[in-house]
Amino acid sequence: MKILTAAQTREADAFTIAHEPISSLDLMERASSALVQWLEQKYDPAVPFFIFCGTGNNGGDGLAVARLLHNNGYDVQVFLPETGQNLSPDFSQNLERLPQAISVTRIQDMEDLALEIPASGVVLDGFFGSGLSRPLTGLYAQLIEFLNQQQATRIAIDLPSGLFADAPTPPGSAIFQADITLTFERPKLAFLLPASGAYVGDWHVLPIGLHEGYLSQVESPYQVLLPQAIKSLLRPRSKFSHKGTYGHALLAGGSYGKMGAITMSAQAALRAGVGLLTVLVPEIGYGILQTSVPEAMVVTDEQEQHLTRFPEDLTKYQCVGIGPGLGQAEDSRMALEQLFRHKLPPLVLDADALNLLAADRFLRQQLPPNSILTPHPKEFERLTGPAIDDFHRLQLLQSFCAEHSCYVILKGAHSCIGTPSGEFFFNTTGNSGMATGGSGDVLTGILTGLRAQGYSPLEACQLGVYLHGLAGDLAAEVEGETSLIASDLYKYLGAAFQKAAK
Repeated sequence: MKILTAAQTREADAFTIAHEPISSLDLMERASSALVQWLEQKYDPAVPFFIFCGTGNNGGDGLAVARLLHNNGYDVQVFLPETGQNLSPDFSQNLERLPQAISVTRIQDMEDLALEIPASGVVLDGFFGSGLSRPLTGLYAQLIEFLNQQQATRIAIDLPSGLFADAPTPPGSAIFQADITLTFERPKLAFLLPASGAYVGDWHVLPIGLHEGYLSQVESPYQVLLPQAIKSLLRPRSKFSHKGTYGHALLAGGSYGKMGAITMSAQAALRAGVGLLTVLVPEIGYGILQTSVPEAMVVTDEQEQHLTRFPEDLTKYQCVGIGPGLGQAEDSRMALEQLFRHKLPPLVLDADALNLLAADRFLRQQLPPNSILTPHPKEFERLTGPAIDDFHRLQLLQSFCAEHSCYVILKGAHSCIGTPSGEFFFNTTGNSGMATGGSGDVLTGILTGLRAQGYSPLEACQLGVYLHGLAGDLAAEVEGETSLIASDLYKYLGAAFQKAAK
């Protein structure tokens, strides 16, 4: 699913109005009907609604929602700030359509708002949508501060008021703190980034029939991964296949005190479907791997506590994953440097392999093309330098992928896949329970297993992050988010594959 900018969203509306054709007022009615349908599925008529409307089209949506809810038996109150702003034509028409039975409070200053909102109520934010380009001040800022203090459920129409859709919102700005955001047709980029996404709450995309002719041809570097796309990537297994059909992967890592990382990565690679797995560990890890992952073959370094070498002949492997528990010893760095000089199978690099890259510019420049890197934000910062904000971090991601011809999975609540071509893919699975040590090691194993089976770098990244997050969601349903641990992820990976294939 493409993510549109605020400008492209306006173009999509205009294209739909011109080519369906449909009036802008009727398109607003369609959007408002979608909102009401969602609200009525969640709240019964005993729940009071407090709807705050600006004077533009977002406010027009709010007025139409108020009318439709009222007509269906809901208790609705409307609040209109009067700040001297021009009224949009569709707002004015929806104001005229508002039944007289609906209470309308006009607000010139905060003294006009003698209001107690019960915790059982719903506050609907219809002040401003995605067209906002400057911070809110004055009465609107005061109203948002008031609403953010309420215990009622706070729902934003399209986008929380005060939040910019596709640019950083200035620090200290007044922003509606939504529990739920109901947006139209496509999510906003701001939903998927940490600082701005914190104001969005749970978001839901409501289809309103924007013209497919525009949506299919408009270009956007940003996309969201959807279940149907993931299903189309999964390859069915042949009845007459054998272990050689599904590739031979090498995982390298582990050091004294960190053998659990490479163990979990190995378990995940096997659960991801790789045919054969060899694990390279220091001597101290031999017994651990042979006991905890009996399906894997184990080879050891002559050094007892960390890796100092890689096999000279890697031709029998279809992918090499490096990093979980590796450590940052100097001879491990030298081994990685020596490795990059050889003709290599596809690489997946994580954890300390990334830290070694970050500490050595020369090593970074030797990174083989089409490698997959999986940093968390701090690891990424070591590779590229600090980001000013989340949007600047995406620029750094784009530049890094282009410079090194690599794929980078920037891990987080909506892990973002950066590509050499400048495209970004955001994941939609996963939960806060996965914020625990070892989750990234599991992802490394999944990616290594998928890449060894012949999936392209992009396919492996898309499948890997989606299935990793889905396994976390399935695990959380049973274990809860607080008690979820990294080993739960590979235990539920089989169920994630099954669900993704349905």
